Amino acid sequence: MLNEYDLIKTFVAVTAAYDPDGNLRPLAIHWRDGTTFTVDKVVETRPAASLKVGGCGTLFSCRIRNKITHLFFENGRWFVEEKVPRIAERKDLIV
Repeated sequence: MLNEYDLIKTFVAVTAAYDPDGNLRPLAIHWRDGTTFTVDKVVETRPAASLKVGGCGTLFSCRIRNKITHLFFENGRWFVEEKVPRIAERKDLIV
């Protein structure tokens, strides 16, 4: 079965904090429509590349609403791999 969505690199606003040891921890992701997603738990933090949408930096695997979300911190900016509906063949797109 083919995926019904594509992934794109989407920059997001993030509320984050540094602990006394200088470790960065995301607390919430703020979506462009104003929705805030609270990070329930940071499951893993490591240097990584996003092979799906490009870019590299620090990967934060976060549990949000009982699902794992990959949040990247790259050059002072945060991004996620956003799922967008797959566009069927369109003649108005220039490749």
